[in-house]
Amino acid sequence: EVQLQASGGGLVQAGGSLRLSCAASGFTFDDYAIGWFRQAPGKEREGVSCISSSDGSTYYADSVKGRFTISSDNAKNTVYLQMNSLKPEDTAVYYCAAAYDVCSAYGWHTDLYVIDYWGKGTQVTVSS
Repeated sequence: EVQLQASGGGLVQAGGSLRLSCAASGFTFDDYAIGWFRQAPGKEREGVSCISSSDGSTYYADSVKGRFTISSDNAKNTVYLQMNSLKPEDTAVYYCAAAYDVCSAYGWHTDLYVIDYWGKGTQVTVSS
């Protein structure tokens, strides 16, 4: 059974940090780009970041560059998103997703990738 188990969301004050985890199972971790989308109420879904554990390629949306860091632990089949200097505009439901592809510097968008698997969302709320 394929699973993407997301965790780590919560409530934090502006300027604080959170680390999201996405534990993958049921598919070959190295064959997939894995990353995070987020969606805030009334806003379009945004591709935040992705990583390919096979070659280490990463992508970050401009809105999070310099504040978020994505990494993968191949031994644990887990992708992490370290989020620092959080802002109220980072408030959203964050979804882990996997695409049978390589993470591209051009973006992490559903226009560019066929998302094969989605995890359940985890809420991130940043208070001002």
